[in-house]
Amino acid sequence: MHAKKTTPALLFICIFSALLMSCGHKYAHPHVLIETKFGDIEVEIYPDRAPQTCKAFLSYIKQGLYNNASFYRVLNADNQASDAPKAELIQGGIWQTNPDKLQTLKGIAHESTKRTGILHKTGTISLAREEPGTANAEFFIVIGDQPGYDSGGVNNPDHLGYAAFGRVVRGMDVVMLLYNKPERGQSFDPPIPIYDIKEL
Repeated sequence: MHAKKTTPALLFICIFSALLMSCGHKYAHPHVLIETKFGDIEVEIYPDRAPQTCKAFLSYIKQGLYNNASFYRVLNADNQASDAPKAELIQGGIWQTNPDKLQTLKGIAHESTKRTGILHKTGTISLAREEPGTANAEFFIVIGDQPGYDSGGVNNPDHLGYAAFGRVVRGMDVVMLLYNKPERGQSFDPPIPIYDIKEL
C-alpha cells in the first residue's frame, strides 16, 4: 500500500494552522467578554477597520479599568423627548464607578462610520462622546438599527456620528435583559454591575 503524498498546499495549511494555534489566536478578530451580574456579553471588535478605537479599548481592558464598572444609562422608546431624534441603547463604562480615572484619559481620534464602514446595526458597540476626539472608556450597545448614530445621522448635532468598533456575537439576550431593567430619567435604577471586561 502506497503512502499518500502531501501536496505543498496541504503542507502550507497545516503549518499555518499550527502557527495560529501556537500563537493562541482563536478568532480572526479579537473577542472580549463583558461579564455582568445578569450574564455575559461576547463582542467581536475590528482593529483592521477602527484601529485607534480598538487599540484604546483593549488598553483599558489590560489596565483593568472595567473591573467593577457598570451599565448606567438606557435609552428606550419611552424616556426620550418627543421632539428629539430617538435611539435605543444601553451605555456603560467607568463614569459612575471611577470618575476620577475617567477624567485622566485622553480622547481617541474619531473614527467615523464613513471611514470604517461599521454601521450602527443591532448589537453594534460604539464609543460615547461629546465633541469629536473626546471619546474614551464609555461605550454603548445599540438595540435595533440606529442610522442616526452613523456619519451624517441626526442623533448628534455635528452629524459626524459615533465611533462603532465591534458587534455582539453572543449574549444579545443579556443585552435585551439589561435594556428592560428598571430606569429613571434614562439612568438604570440601580446601575447594573459590570464585574469585568476580558479579552478572550
